[in-house]
Amino acid sequence: MSASLLAYSPKSREEQHKNRSHDLVFAPLPIKEGDKTFIGSFHSGTQKDTERQDNLTELTVFVGGDCSQLVFMLPILFSAFILSAYCLTKGNCISYDELKELKTEFAISLYRHISEAENRTNLVVSPASVAVSLELLQFGAQGNTFTELRDVLGYSIHDQSVQDFMHTVDEAVTDSSQGTVVQLGCSLFVDAAVQLSPDFAERAARWANSSLLQTNLTDPNTTHTWEWITTDFADGDVRGMTLESTGSSLSQVTLVSTLYFRSMWQKKFSLMDSQMLPFTTPEGSTLKVPTMHHTAEVNYGQFQTAALEAFSVVELPYLGEKLSMFLVLPSHKRTPLSQIESHLSAKTITLWANSLKRTKMDIFLPRFSIQSLFDLKTVLSALGIRDAFDPITANFKGISEQDSLYISEAIHKAEIEVTEDGTKASGATAMVLLKRSRALIFKADRPFTFFLRQANTGTGT
Repeated sequence: MSASLLAYSPKSREEQHKNRSHDLVFAPLPIKEGDKTFIGSFHSGTQKDTERQDNLTELTVFVGGDCSQLVFMLPILFSAFILSAYCLTKGNCISYDELKELKTEFAISLYRHISEAENRTNLVVSPASVAVSLELLQFGAQGNTFTELRDVLGYSIHDQSVQDFMHTVDEAVTDSSQGTVVQLGCSLFVDAAVQLSPDFAERAARWANSSLLQTNLTDPNTTHTWEWITTDFADGDVRGMTLESTGSSLSQVTLVSTLYFRSMWQKKFSLMDSQMLPFTTPEGSTLKVPTMHHTAEVNYGQFQTAALEAFSVVELPYLGEKLSMFLVLPSHKRTPLSQIESHLSAKTITLWANSLKRTKMDIFLPRFSIQSLFDLKTVLSALGIRDAFDPITANFKGISEQDSLYISEAIHKAEIEVTEDGTKASGATAMVLLKRSRALIFKADRPFTFFLRQANTGTGT
């Protein structure tokens, strides 16, 4: 499963150019057996007009290599959570619920460290792809390097039951039925001069659509450009992203992990109802942003924190209803989104997912397109993975007995796009739309958080 937490809040034109590198934030969502979940949070970012014609939401996540300049920023926490029971190398069997909580807490911890490092800016991150990368590294790590990787994830990939389960989940993740595509992959770039362990090469080739590639990473005069393309075999759509990295005499290993998501709404937002509406930023300023609207029966709930801060959660299903977007919005504009995020935990997110009731709602949601780029090394070090990035203490003898390897690059890049039909359209004003319906209103006209959650058919929320 996986979770992505997103908060949305556009910036003024001056702020957009001032903070062009990246903005975002996140947290995770637990799920039931067979579920896959994504979470994200959005505080501020550039609103990019969309010219798409496919009524899709897309998300692509990368880890590794230097990345090109971002076009749009927004917070999203993306994590794939895996639910089942297995035993850790310590010999302790954990239940389905314990594993679900373990995966969720890892995503929350990752999100909090990233949001602190990014100083509350918008960001996109995939705990799922980060986890797959750390799992792959466990195959080649030894000594304290392995211990740190295992402790941060909470399990050892050397446990056969864990491997069997991960392969099962990988097969489920790549299912592209009902117009939904979720593709997970991982690439490990190693310098061409390194003598690889045949055992590690074999393991890497069989792990979560992983690939092991050797190239010249040590030439400081060479700029390495790698492109990963994800193909939707259902309609022939091809999407790619390029990461560039300037080599150095010490560069030896670069880790790249990708997660691609694409799906159509179960009920499309009408293009005729989309319009420019006000959005209030965390700083209190107001901007006009393209906003989608529709009226539908959706799963909805109202909650409050221990400090009595109220917030709402609504679920918008995608085609086939196996995947949904969960939107989390503070009930009062004076309540910072951070106050809600501070209460995130595996238990609270499970409560959200299981407590929603069918309700007729008027939904207003900004159309947005986001990209984010940041360095994983600092965040992973803060989580407890330090030896892997240290040329002196790193122990990857499982990758190569002859060479002293360490991770030289761990860059994360992500994208997401949410539209109704992808084209601009004029229509009825918000006031007229509301007069046509006596439904409750969910209006994301201030910072909000969202989850993307995929569950097995028939699984309750």
